[in-house]
Amino acid sequence: MTDEPIIPPPSAGPTVRCGFAALAGRPNVGKSTLLNALIGQKVSIVSPKPQTTRTRIHGVLNRPGMQIAFVDLPGIHTKQTRALNRYMNRTAISSLADVDVNLFVVEALRWTDDDERVLEELKQVGLPILLLINKVDRAHPKERLLPFIQDLTQKADFAAVVPIAATRKATLEKLPEVIAQYLPEQSRIFPEEQVTDSPDHFMAAELIREKLMLRLQEELPYGLVVEIEGIGASEDEPGKLVVQAVIWVERAGQKAIVIGKGGSLLKEIGRQSRLDLNRHFNQPVHLELWVKVKEGWSDDENAMRKFGYES
Repeated sequence: MTDEPIIPPPSAGPTVRCGFAALAGRPNVGKSTLLNALIGQKVSIVSPKPQTTRTRIHGVLNRPGMQIAFVDLPGIHTKQTRALNRYMNRTAISSLADVDVNLFVVEALRWTDDDERVLEELKQVGLPILLLINKVDRAHPKERLLPFIQDLTQKADFAAVVPIAATRKATLEKLPEVIAQYLPEQSRIFPEEQVTDSPDHFMAAELIREKLMLRLQEELPYGLVVEIEGIGASEDEPGKLVVQAVIWVERAGQKAIVIGKGGSLLKEIGRQSRLDLNRHFNQPVHLELWVKVKEGWSDDENAMRKFGYES
């Protein structure tokens, strides 16, 4: 949602299995949850609502002999009612050819038109496709799982098929080794200590938006965007960071909902966001939040560019 991340050239050093792996799939199949589980910390926000991820996010996994730069993509979907939906689809589809291997994430026992659309896009790219069947722990009845997997394997020439449960780390232990087989041998692209290249402004905005997605119901979360106006040291309290953020909504009625009666909802959003920001910045944070209206911003490409959604 902010400036595109800068990918450094591979650094000099010993060669390892190293490259980019895209997490592709329809909305709400668990791509971001999977990324966070593989990396071991939150680099992509998560909510039960579809289309939580709006832009490309990189998470870097370092293990002996390998470095995998995962690319978490917006969910590819057929319903494109607004400019924001079209932006998310363009971002995801254009990224599929910019990696070494594509990880096609689907939900166990569920296949939709959006899944079919994603697979067709992946086939056109022509890169190796690893089929990751997520949420196998929730698949009921269990006896349907094997026939479901067998049916899926007939749809494409998958390089590998891996049943997983993103919320259960034990099911993910061998996955990096499988992915690394499809990466080139080269020096590490990112420093070994780096887990994401997302700027602090981006992460701060996303952490606040996550709390809004979790607390607000129906369509309102999709008309929200968070803009960070400033991050800097507090002049009054040494050691404390000040984060200033604006929550933009599309209609005046939405502003009242986000603020809540007597400001109660906004205060709670601020409290929850501040806890996450404290952890992210590893220091106390003073968060200042405002709610403003930008009519119909999610269907206005000029407004989207202002908020960092660049084609």
